[in-house]
Amino acid sequence: MARQLRAEQTRATIIGAAADLFDRRGYESTTLSEIVAHAGVTKGALYFHFAAKEDLAHAILEIQSRTSRRLAKDLDGRGYSSLEALMRLTFGMARLCVQGPVLRAGLRLATAGVPVRPPLPHPFTEWREIATSRLLDAVRQSDVHQDIDVDSVAHTLVCSVVGTRVVGGTLEPAGREPRRLAEMWYILIRGMVPVTRRARYVTLAARLEQETGTT
Repeated sequence: MARQLRAEQTRATIIGAAADLFDRRGYESTTLSEIVAHAGVTKGALYFHFAAKEDLAHAILEIQSRTSRRLAKDLDGRGYSSLEALMRLTFGMARLCVQGPVLRAGLRLATAGVPVRPPLPHPFTEWREIATSRLLDAVRQSDVHQDIDVDSVAHTLVCSVVGTRVVGGTLEPAGREPRRLAEMWYILIRGMVPVTRRARYVTLAARLEQETGTT
């Protein structure tokens, strides 16, 4: 048991080191030797867990996928409306990106065109499916206009969230991201939420911005 625990800890250390380097330098610019040095492990330890750099990228993308699905499932179980759950999901993922490098690296891998191995879906495909499901429910709950093109809005939402992270990460301090997400939601709310329900979701966006910015 102790040996298994050490092996799991070593694997997590290697993933964390790789994620940090992928996030800061990019996938192509990072070598396995640099990951070994950054993790403080031997090459043998790295190769015991990962045969190639591609395996490390895949492990990070798997963690990202599990995290987004787990967070979405957790929010679904709390009795929120579908639109509120979707809003909370975007702010929750932003908060987790600030807390550690793995999700930040996952996003950089996704935007860099690093191949995703089946059956794992591409992160953008998975996020669009999550958004589509929540938006369809939001239409049924009358929180979103009945005549919206759900596929188009889901696509726009994912592009906006990813763009907010990528552009903001380049031009602004990380602490600015909650504000940018709130601004994104203000625009989307005005376009897709009936007037009688807008105040609720505008207020929610402001509250989530404040909560995310203080965690």
